Amino acid sequence: MDQNLSLYYIFHCVAATENISRAAKELYISQPAVSKAISNLEESLQVTLFVRNSRGVKLTDEGKLLYEHTRTAFDAITRGEENLKKNHTLGVGHLRIGVSTTLCKYLLLPYLKGFIKENPHIKITIECQSSSHTMKLLENDTLDIGLVARQEHLKSFHFHSLGETQDIFVATKSYLDHLMLRESNHTDIFSTATILLLDEENISRKYIEEYFKSNQIEPTHILEVSNMDLLIEFAKIGLGVACVIKEFVLPELEAGALIEIPLKNPVNKREVGFVYANNTYLSEGIQKFLQFIRKS
Repeated sequence: MDQNLSLYYIFHCVAATENISRAAKELYISQPAVSKAISNLEESLQVTLFVRNSRGVKLTDEGKLLYEHTRTAFDAITRGEENLKKNHTLGVGHLRIGVSTTLCKYLLLPYLKGFIKENPHIKITIECQSSSHTMKLLENDTLDIGLVARQEHLKSFHFHSLGETQDIFVATKSYLDHLMLRESNHTDIFSTATILLLDEENISRKYIEEYFKSNQIEPTHILEVSNMDLLIEFAKIGLGVACVIKEFVLPELEAGALIEIPLKNPVNKREVGFVYANNTYLSEGIQKFLQFIRKS
């Protein structure tokens, strides 16, 4: 079949024009070459496809059957080419992004708003899960790009930094005042307060656990929360002292709704950014997204 594909196209053109001369002109080959191709195809199929008449050629019953199939096939190819051209002209594509719920809300959404405005025909799929799971999906080529905090062992990935974030501990003034009344003899807030942290599988939680370990901090009362938004909301109602990203609570800090707890040794800042695999095919969608974030 592979060897006969060009023969089928020549047959298709002759059948459509019902004239070898006109088919030769459309194909930009000689009439003898067209006749030879038809003969070779008939020999290969062991049937007669055309009979000659005064006006050109006419399909046999076998030729009509084959023509129905070639017409369907080549029409489908033509439609495919037209759709490809249309998609390319409109910028149609698909972009698969992996991101945590927190980074999606506070960092990704502002980028997406501008990107979608410039590229309305690119379909976007967002996989919200932990950063560690995002990295696994990137390794398996299930995602095009991820938004994560910089990690070790990124040699096989490109990392486009969006800047640094600062982990801090916050609480309401009333919570701290009540804590002071209850625990007047204790100055270590980590041993007296309820400390609100993300769950243990979260990379941010692991980062804070390393901070605790390196600073000999052992919280007495820990309440685990599933996402950053809940941490912020629980802190705002006075449930405890929450570990949050400073950049995400600036309005609350400025309004006095939350107070940053001073630390003897502040938590080291973390770099966040978009990451995608080296040596991978970059679709038109991901190329446009990379161009967008680089100029933003």
